[in-house]
Amino acid sequence: MQEIGPDIWLSEGAVVDFYGFPYSTRMLVVRLMDESLWVWSPIALDDELKTEIEALGIPAHLVSPNKLHHLYLQDWQKHWPEARLWGLPSVQAKRKDLAFAGTLSETPPPDWSDAIDQTVFTGSPFMDECVFFHKASRTAIFADLIENFSEHFLQTDPGWSGWKRWVARVWHITEPFGMAPLEWRLSFFNRTRARDALHKVIDWDAGQVVMAHGRWIDKDGANFIRQSFRWLQRPNAAGAHSH
Repeated sequence: MQEIGPDIWLSEGAVVDFYGFPYSTRMLVVRLMDESLWVWSPIALDDELKTEIEALGIPAHLVSPNKLHHLYLQDWQKHWPEARLWGLPSVQAKRKDLAFAGTLSETPPPDWSDAIDQTVFTGSPFMDECVFFHKASRTAIFADLIENFSEHFLQTDPGWSGWKRWVARVWHITEPFGMAPLEWRLSFFNRTRARDALHKVIDWDAGQVVMAHGRWIDKDGANFIRQSFRWLQRPNAAGAHSH
């Protein structure tokens, strides 16, 4: 696991298939004030990862940021049965087999509000997402609203054939653009609600930006976020166009 700031670590997961597209995966772990662990978007759990996690502390919160990031929650909860599952209502509706202890909203619960802020991007019937901010490291945390695949990854992973690389570039889910997938961007029919969330994220003034898929940003994060969300800005705003 890689320490990227005070009490925050990331771990790279395996490449998974998403509708035929190979996606690299990543999770984050934050150690809270009470020494317990907050685990965002848990990846596949193996013995090596268990050892690394337990060297940091005991997971108390397992967090699913959107309805696409839930596959390994049951494995983590089986190993740490005291850990509480958290998800948006859309996640809980999809995973009725899991017992969620808490519902994510635009306001962080007391369990982690001293260390982590959050907001929810809504306005799309396709999907909503809870975005987080780790205060001590000034890290903004995105699942799929920012995807930032590197050219190296697209060229070296055998699953990214020529036409798939073309799609990734046209959709601007590659660096340096780091946008959400095109079909999701187009589905935000209520952009006012999404802009409200974006304003809160920009006010965080992030130094780092970590996303589940692609190259994460270790400096000047606030400007990167502004660029990534040009598609959501008002029509006459600077940088409104996606090209």
